[in-house]
Amino acid sequence: MKNILLLTDFSENSINAIHYALRLFSGRSHNFFVLHVKVSNTYLSDDLVAMGNKSIYDSLVKRPKSRLKKLVAGFEKAYSKEDFRFEMLIDHDVFIDAVKQVIASKAIDLIVMGTNGVTGAKEVLFGSNTINVIRKVYCPTLVIPERFEYTAPDEVLLPLDLKDSLHGDAFASLLAFMRLYSKKLHLLRIHPNGEFSTEEEQDRKHIEQHLNDMTHEYHVVSNTPMDHVVNAYTQTHGIDLIALLVQKESLFERFFTGSSTTEISKKLKVPLLVFHV
Repeated sequence: MKNILLLTDFSENSINAIHYALRLFSGRSHNFFVLHVKVSNTYLSDDLVAMGNKSIYDSLVKRPKSRLKKLVAGFEKAYSKEDFRFEMLIDHDVFIDAVKQVIASKAIDLIVMGTNGVTGAKEVLFGSNTINVIRKVYCPTLVIPERFEYTAPDEVLLPLDLKDSLHGDAFASLLAFMRLYSKKLHLLRIHPNGEFSTEEEQDRKHIEQHLNDMTHEYHVVSNTPMDHVVNAYTQTHGIDLIALLVQKESLFERFFTGSSTTEISKKLKVPLLVFHV
């Protein structure tokens, strides 16, 4: 049984992401934890200072709890024939800290969230925080782009950077997911500046070892930035989902350079499934 964390700010986009997950996991038994985070600095400035006659309880607890209860009741009704169990969670904390606490206390296997991209009205929660979850929360994460209509993830693209390896738990987790929900894996080993990758020498070996029962393609692309390759390939090959094996980035890379993960997420057109190395 899977324990899945569904993040919501009550926006249409976050609700759409939840429906994607519920449709994807249809036919199987799962526990869903629906979390709304009232970000601490938001309620201090917006609710406590400009509260008027409303009580702290009504402003900080009762109202979001009522909205979350109504939202979850709608999911329970819409998916009443499924073996799904829902639990509501509300936290008043720094967003990432709240997510980490739930992952630890509920033994979460997967996070599901939406993203409005870099210009969306909810960028504060589901733009920059999407990147923060990918980088700082070490739990598989499924990100659904704005207004994406559900499509079964039959065709999955896995772009590989110079140091990404097909040997390890992250790749094994992707294959386990694909054997349940997908039909074909497209692997792209990308050399952005024509560099030599020692991992490429091992790719054929790992593919023969792990993908002999799965339909797949393998390509090597040189002298093109990863995000450009991913966007072009996604459009020309009918890709339904992009998977990433994300390595821990250095402090310098995180603050002073744009990573492939960041660039890909900004231009996201299909769901993104992240596994951490």
